[in-house]
Amino acid sequence: MIQITPQMRILLSVKAVDFRKGIDGLAGICRQILEADPFSGCVFVFRNNRGTAIKALMYDGQGFWLCQKRLSKGTFQWWPEEGHDRMAALAVHELQLLLWNGNPRHARVAPAWKKIDAVG
Repeated sequence: MIQITPQMRILLSVKAVDFRKGIDGLAGICRQILEADPFSGCVFVFRNNRGTAIKALMYDGQGFWLCQKRLSKGTFQWWPEEGHDRMAALAVHELQLLLWNGNPRHARVAPAWKKIDAVG
């Protein structure tokens, strides 16, 4: 079981990838296209060309996890625009919204942290 915590770094590949690729192929995309280390412990998220499925790749210190979600109907409603950026960073709650086919950029959530005044 993969547990995604708020401290984890989540990187989303903006450009769609060929979903015939497995762990080694996606790790190669991490290195060559995203210029990131697939052994870093980051969660790398990829989308297929039709927008009907996403894959998540993560190294846990012993081996790689590869998870896939394919929608039974429709396509994922949100994905970053392809531009000059190869990847986008997501917070944990944004990944959870994406997995449920929501739009993480339009979700109303509390700020990630709140300053606590010193008592004294």
